[in-house]
Amino acid sequence: MQTQINRATVDGIAMFDALRPEDVDDILHLATSRHYAPGDKVFEQGQTATLFFVLLHGRLRVTQVTSEGQQVVVRMVNPGDLFGIAKALQRIDYPGTATAVSDSVVLSWPMNLWSEFLERYPMLAVSAMQTVGGRLLEAQQRLRELSTEEVERRVAHAVLRLANQSGRREAGGVRIDFPISKQDIAEMTGTTLHTVSRILTAWEAAGLVEGGRQKLLVRDPHALVLLGDGLKPGYL
Repeated sequence: MQTQINRATVDGIAMFDALRPEDVDDILHLATSRHYAPGDKVFEQGQTATLFFVLLHGRLRVTQVTSEGQQVVVRMVNPGDLFGIAKALQRIDYPGTATAVSDSVVLSWPMNLWSEFLERYPMLAVSAMQTVGGRLLEAQQRLRELSTEEVERRVAHAVLRLANQSGRREAGGVRIDFPISKQDIAEMTGTTLHTVSRILTAWEAAGLVEGGRQKLLVRDPHALVLLGDGLKPGYL
């Protein structure tokens, strides 16, 4: 499903806010928009990278299947995120699969415009560098966690990362207000569904989190920070 694209469509997205209005108009003139229902794939791992994207609304999950056949959740894509920029990684294919986890609207451009955009719009190049740099830092942090930390600390870090990137504050805490399953968290942290279920059940009993329709409420972020640091609150 197509939706009309104009400057108001991207209002508040940092990547476009840094550009001149006439530059935004030129870029959007070349964009295509599409709606993805939950479960729809924007692209698949190994597919030739013909497009790059910006997420306008919704949430996407990016997964990779390792050489051993294990699926891992690489990251979640949030509104305003630039993604699928395979050319910036010197790749001709997509390194993962992007799947909608809620109703999502995505803008896309032909990949052959990437280099032209970077040359014509320096602020877009800066945004792209920040995006790639931020993801590299996050990947390094997650690798360190997988290599050095026990499972509960990794799960605490994963939930806090989701809350920081995608959380909505409400009276009872911070709501991760898109569907996130225990299996997703297991794939983010390199552990099993059983282990994540056991940890979240203990946390829920202690009042740290509250589940419900796959929309996790973090009731005590400070306690999760302590757990992520390897310290246990006194009531756990």
